[in-house]
Amino acid sequence: MNMMLFANLLLADSSAVEAMSPAAMFVIALTVFVLATFVGFEVITKVPPTLHTPLMSGSNAISGITIIGAILVAGLKLNWLTAALGVLAIGFAMTNVVGGFLVTHRMLGMFKKKD
Repeated sequence: MNMMLFANLLLADSSAVEAMSPAAMFVIALTVFVLATFVGFEVITKVPPTLHTPLMSGSNAISGITIIGAILVAGLKLNWLTAALGVLAIGFAMTNVVGGFLVTHRMLGMFKKKD
């Protein structure tokens, strides 16, 4: 695959997206999904239980990246399904970010001195 075409796809250039065949788009999406699943599994399994909550609060930045990707997918508007799935992904990622911040706030409250 031409790297310029892939860069245009990442920048949401609609002409680059339209130039790609559905099979090529599926292969790219599947490759990203498989690699993300593998990396996520490897990272999470290496975290000891005592560090799990602090690291999960730090992973809100990763969910922020997910929100950006979901906004890009929803903004492409290739058809109603991509727009709907993009909006759904935005909702799930925002729930994850807000929940992560609430858990972090509660966890930090446990370390405050009592009056």
